[in-house]
Amino acid sequence: MLYARLIVSRLLKAVIVLFMIIIFNFFLIQLAPGDPAAILAGEAGATDAEFLRQLTERFGLDQPLHVQLWRYVSGVAMLDFGFSYRQQVPVLDLILERLPATLLLTGTAFVLSLVLGIVAGSLAAARVKKPSGSIIMALALIFYATPLFWVALMAVVLFSVYLDWLPAYGMYTVGAGLEGFAFALDVGKHLILPATTLALFFMAIYTRMTRASMLEAAQQDFVKTARAKGLKNSVIQRRHILRNALLPIITLAGLQAGQMVGGAILTETVFAWPGIGRLMFEALQQRDYNLLLGIFFFSAALVIVFNIITDLVYRLADPRIKEAS
Repeated sequence: MLYARLIVSRLLKAVIVLFMIIIFNFFLIQLAPGDPAAILAGEAGATDAEFLRQLTERFGLDQPLHVQLWRYVSGVAMLDFGFSYRQQVPVLDLILERLPATLLLTGTAFVLSLVLGIVAGSLAAARVKKPSGSIIMALALIFYATPLFWVALMAVVLFSVYLDWLPAYGMYTVGAGLEGFAFALDVGKHLILPATTLALFFMAIYTRMTRASMLEAAQQDFVKTARAKGLKNSVIQRRHILRNALLPIITLAGLQAGQMVGGAILTETVFAWPGIGRLMFEALQQRDYNLLLGIFFFSAALVIVFNIITDLVYRLADPRIKEAS
């Protein structure tokens, strides 16, 4: 019952937040340079004013700003995000076609970064005065400071061009005609490089956070009591220190899960991964504002969903937390 009330409360707040985001994104796009109708007319080789006027009327860009806003908001309420200026298909169809690829990439990278980050951070905390602990933190610092696009390019050069171990681009082998388990293995092979590249930066953050949280928890009185009882160090590290150190990591992971969608833009572009990150980059280049607004909406919705899930997981991890009034 408590979790049901929490979910309903968060969903009501999410509706308000999404509405504000819709309004903000609409006016933000209006400030962007370039006229979609003029760009399409120029690419079509038609420079006469009549053709430009027809395009403007077709896209509804001749209407007053408040009319355009009302049409857009009312359309979003019915899950109608309009048509893509460039591709002439519904925006919703384009996004739903690309969304599974992005969820697969970001979900894999999120789990990979969280698991490896917690493991590496735990090892670094347990070996805080040993060379191995310093090596782990040095590697975490390198991954944190290295630009994502450079890591992606170097991964392609090393593992695809030089060693020829993994495919360099795409989500699956085009024209292979694979099905079932063979197709899943092919997708998994294409997923390794982009997911690992995207995960390295966030893994470095979780490593540093886990180490700091565990060292702080190790100074608490309940840990000293456990040591006085003669418990094994491995039991103390796992049941007492790590369990309490996970709470700030859960909060950080929930906040950064949504950021992975933004990080996926570079990763999907470098590895030609057919997700909404690459779709956003293409829409920005083509001044496809309807498509951009739709992607912004889905990105915001994903962040809100991740935050709701984080609230639930946080309460499961620490039952002492009660629902805020």
